[in-house]
Amino acid sequence: MRTYRYFLLLFWVGQPYPTFSTPLSKRTSGFPAKKRALELSGNSKNELNRSKRSWMWNQFFLLEEYTGSDYQYVGKLHSDQDRGDGSLKYILSGDGAGDLFIINENTGDIQATKRLDREEKPVYILRAQAINRRTGRPVEPESEFIIKIHDINDNEPIFTKDVYTATVPEMSDVGTFVVQVTATDADDPTYGNSAKVVYSILQGQPYFSVESETGIIKTALLNMDRENREQYQVVIQAKDMGGQMGGLSGTTTVNITLTDVNDNPPRFPQSTYQFKTPESSPPGTPIGRIKASDADMGENAEIEYSITEGEGLDMFDVVTDQETQEGVITVKKLLDFEKKKVYTLKVEASNPHVEPRFLYLGPFKDAATVRIMVEDVDEPPVFSKLAYILQIREDAQINTTIGSVTAQDPDAARNPVKYSVDRHTDMDRIFNIDSGNGSIFTSKLLDRETLLWHNITVIATEINNPKQSSRVPLYIKVLDVNDNAPEFAEFYETFVCEKAKADQLIQTLRAIDKDDPYSGHQFSFSLAPEAASGSNFTIQDNKDNTAGILTRKNGYNRHEMSTYLLPVVISDNDYPVQSSTGTVTVRVCACDHHGNMQSCHAEALIHPTGLSTGALVAILLCIVTLLVTVVLFAALRRQRKKEPLIISKEDIRDNIVSYNDEGGGEEDTQAFDIGTLRNPAALEDGKLRRDVAPEALLPARRPPAAPDSTDVRDFLRQRLQEHDRDPTAPPYDSLATYAYEGAGSAAASLSSLESSTTDSDQSYDYLREWGPRFRKLADLYGAADGDRDS
Repeated sequence: MRTYRYFLLLFWVGQPYPTFSTPLSKRTSGFPAKKRALELSGNSKNELNRSKRSWMWNQFFLLEEYTGSDYQYVGKLHSDQDRGDGSLKYILSGDGAGDLFIINENTGDIQATKRLDREEKPVYILRAQAINRRTGRPVEPESEFIIKIHDINDNEPIFTKDVYTATVPEMSDVGTFVVQVTATDADDPTYGNSAKVVYSILQGQPYFSVESETGIIKTALLNMDRENREQYQVVIQAKDMGGQMGGLSGTTTVNITLTDVNDNPPRFPQSTYQFKTPESSPPGTPIGRIKASDADMGENAEIEYSITEGEGLDMFDVVTDQETQEGVITVKKLLDFEKKKVYTLKVEASNPHVEPRFLYLGPFKDAATVRIMVEDVDEPPVFSKLAYILQIREDAQINTTIGSVTAQDPDAARNPVKYSVDRHTDMDRIFNIDSGNGSIFTSKLLDRETLLWHNITVIATEINNPKQSSRVPLYIKVLDVNDNAPEFAEFYETFVCEKAKADQLIQTLRAIDKDDPYSGHQFSFSLAPEAASGSNFTIQDNKDNTAGILTRKNGYNRHEMSTYLLPVVISDNDYPVQSSTGTVTVRVCACDHHGNMQSCHAEALIHPTGLSTGALVAILLCIVTLLVTVVLFAALRRQRKKEPLIISKEDIRDNIVSYNDEGGGEEDTQAFDIGTLRNPAALEDGKLRRDVAPEALLPARRPPAAPDSTDVRDFLRQRLQEHDRDPTAPPYDSLATYAYEGAGSAAASLSSLESSTTDSDQSYDYLREWGPRFRKLADLYGAADGDRDS
């Protein structure tokens, strides 16, 4: 049974209104102020008088999602001026007028032509008007009315996400917040319970629960362990109508993952580990790996390893491999099988990140025993010292023993050892060693002043296994012996003024000594005995390894004696005493009143003023003049050599002629007549050289030309003799080039250069048998022969 509600709007018409002559454009909405209207709705029959005509309006209500076969009736519009004679026409405009809503222009009945959806549009505003059908003028002002769509529960709740993802720490307390889900209902929340949503859990119990009104999901089970189960899938339902029967519902899935917490201590899968390593393993060598298992993940599963106790605390170490979380045991110090063969260690594994609330579960660490067995290997000999330092005097004789080195095999077998010197460190073979006892002795004389330290290497090798050897450095210091005499520190050549006074210091002497005495140098200076009595100078020893030369008389004459040679004896104070005699040259010179030297006997040793400006200018002018003369002379000689050559095309001589023109190809036969060299008899006699004008025009004398059968060697010899006897040859060397290849051979020449001069006929018919490509070539050469014959 179809149920509908409509309102009847009646218009009371009084006296004709004088303004109806024109259409009214002012629209009245609602109940105008100071107006009284008559409303007919339901059983209301009250009549009220009004002072002015107007539309009566109200809301029309229409149910959504109408499923009937006929149009849905909305309501009826009626004017009190409608007398039922069809003179009035009702017009509808506004939202959906004419399409969604239609009106019977005669009766004013309004109908909906389509199903309406409140979720698409809940309210429609329309305007109605009654006009005179004959005149087209409105009989009532235009008025608005509203059609409101009543909601029905036709939309189920929809979650904001199809799938929710959430995490919660494992071992969480009951009621821990996980995630909140939200569902929305498109129905009208102000009308009934169509949009009131209630949440419930369909899947995921007893682990999780959901609040019915808020959609908040919480944990519902105590001590959920990630190591037992990590992933949970919870299905949540949202139902409208407050969850009552007949309500619509929607569901969503929530994937919940338990995150890890450090609730599991590390545990070794076995209590004892055993490894082996050779005693030759260098420090840092890995021996083996151990690993403790931890059920946690991420940083909660990180493990630190340490050696807590045992016999090898200082011999071994353990480090953590950050990628595999394994403990790598390494060698910390050098091992010795002969000293200790087995080590026992206690290794502990612990978590660096611990949560205090789980400490009640016990200590988050575990320990295991590690046994390491050292394996014996054949080791090289070991010297008693890491390095040896020996000393020897530089005056030691050959085969003098300096000292000895000692090495032995560290293995239990104690194999015998032989010694040798690495000759790469003793290239001069100054030292040698006894291969049996390691004694070091000299094989050459030493000199401290040449080399103070000798750094050599001694090798110790097992006799039974020569591959096992070791080396040790040996430093030999050569001790000083006073075997060098002192000498002057430099060459001394001094002067004395002619007007010098007695006891005047003219030179200070210093000495050096290659030796290096322990107490330092102590030199003494004196005149040689043969010059001490009659010398004009004296030596004053200053007792500080220096001495001074003093004059013995007043005045010296350079014309009588221009040079004095003063022998000085220098002695050291070491044992045995070494001395040498050095000569000091003293020149007598003329000096100014300040004592500055001006000139000596034959030359001016020092001239403070130098050369004058005029002298320097004169020297420079002489040098410039000499350079100009040399340049002019060179230019004249070059000009003479560069005389132009007179060359013509007919001039044929044995010189190299340079052409800038590349010629006209194979057809160009005018560039150079090479046939002349092919036929020496064709040379023209009497032609003179044109590159240099001869002083006298003498005919060139040439020997008879060699016949065609002349050998190449004879031909060249004839040409050489011609040039040697040629009076017109230039006064400089020239290069003669000959292309003569001899008289030929029985096989004849393969060159085509002389093909134009031969009279023999050549047939090219055989080329036709080689194929179509050579047939054209035969035609070309046959045609050329025909032209030549003609």
